[in-house]
Amino acid sequence: MATLPGRSIVAVYPWTGSPGAPNPPEWDDIPGAHGSTPELEGFREIFGAISKTGTRLFGLSGQTTEYQREMALRLGLPFPILSDAEGAMARALRLPTFLAGGDSYLKRLTFVVLDGRTEHVFYPVRDPETHPVEVADWLRAGM
Repeated sequence: MATLPGRSIVAVYPWTGSPGAPNPPEWDDIPGAHGSTPELEGFREIFGAISKTGTRLFGLSGQTTEYQREMALRLGLPFPILSDAEGAMARALRLPTFLAGGDSYLKRLTFVVLDGRTEHVFYPVRDPETHPVEVADWLRAGM
């Protein structure tokens, strides 16, 4: 992101489940843990509007590339999903995390990068389902 010219939006989310698979332990007890799939689907629905502004959109989580590839195909996501399975980006940017079942997950946030610099951060994300529209409204207001 830091070397890409123009504007990029990075939607950071903790984890997406797959049909029939259980959530991580304690997941239901953690405020803000649920909602990644509806959030990504919301970004899918407004992807065209974001793209028309010349803005790139990425998703980011700590899940493996293989897992994310399957999820992106299953959800029909038209934007790249980045893996931070090793935690390099989380450490470099000091992204907030939480623990569930002894594993660390990224907290939900969205950041906007303009010409290599952080332009805006949406944190905390209170409603993942409506958050994509919030981002699109912010983008529209600044254009």
